[in-house]
Amino acid sequence: MFDSRQARRMLERMGVNMKEIRGAEEVIIKTKDKEIVVKSPSVFELQTKGLRIFQISGGEVEEKKLEEPLFKEEDILLVMSQTGVDRERAIAALKEANGDIALAIIRLQT
Repeated sequence: MFDSRQARRMLERMGVNMKEIRGAEEVIIKTKDKEIVVKSPSVFELQTKGLRIFQISGGEVEEKKLEEPLFKEEDILLVMSQTGVDRERAIAALKEANGDIALAIIRLQT
């Protein structure tokens, strides 16, 4: 079994530089429908041939499903400007219309 010093030397011989990123409190990975949060992780950065690779391990992992679909800011502002409603009502209308801007505006105007 290799110890960390032997592994680091072997990586350096292969042209891979590895360094620990100290003090990382959490790492957040965002996808379209969820967030993966790793608290108190060990984070290492590996660099080789212009490529940066991050290795994240340990810590408590929490997955959060995103409740509200994300809409583009310009879509929200367009609904607000066309209907005179506040941000929360514009987002609610877009949500009800499954992101269809025209339908959201029509529903708010009637």
